[in-house]
Amino acid sequence: MFTIIPCEAGCGSAAITGSQLCAIHAANPAEEASRLAALMHQRKTIKDLNAPGLHFEDIDFSGYSFYECNFRKASFASCSFADTFMRMVFFDFTDFFDCKFTHTNLQFVSFAGSRIRNTSFKDSELVSVNYNGSLILDCSFDDSDLSHSRFIDTAIEQVTFKNCNVPMVMFIDSRQKDVSFRLTNTQKAIYELIE
Repeated sequence: MFTIIPCEAGCGSAAITGSQLCAIHAANPAEEASRLAALMHQRKTIKDLNAPGLHFEDIDFSGYSFYECNFRKASFASCSFADTFMRMVFFDFTDFFDCKFTHTNLQFVSFAGSRIRNTSFKDSELVSVNYNGSLILDCSFDDSDLSHSRFIDTAIEQVTFKNCNVPMVMFIDSRQKDVSFRLTNTQKAIYELIE
């Protein structure tokens, strides 16, 4: 599991991997994001990475494997995570815009409290993924297995879950508008929707 090293500035936030400072106190957060993106590109298998609060834009993470990484309060714009493999990755309170998670294999990944807009999770294995408290807008989960995932207290608008497998998926206190479950086996999902 990633080790949280406190920021040397004394703010209590986690320091970025390879630095003694967090994203707020780093002299150049954009440079830190570029440094970590280059590091990830060299390895393709990423373990124990701390990148909270950084902004990543137009980066292709396709085919990478992520294990026990922390991207809490980060942001991703026009990034591709196609064909990625993730275990125990934390994207809590993170912004995603115009990103791709197609053909991914995600287990025990958390998007809690995140804002996910215009993003595709098509053709993916999304098992035991946490979307609790998130805003999910104009996204697609079509042809995916979402077994045991959670959408508790989540706002879901203009989203498709077509031809999905959703056993034991929790939509408790979920607010849904213009959502399609066409050809999805919704009988085993758990619903308590808010009007």
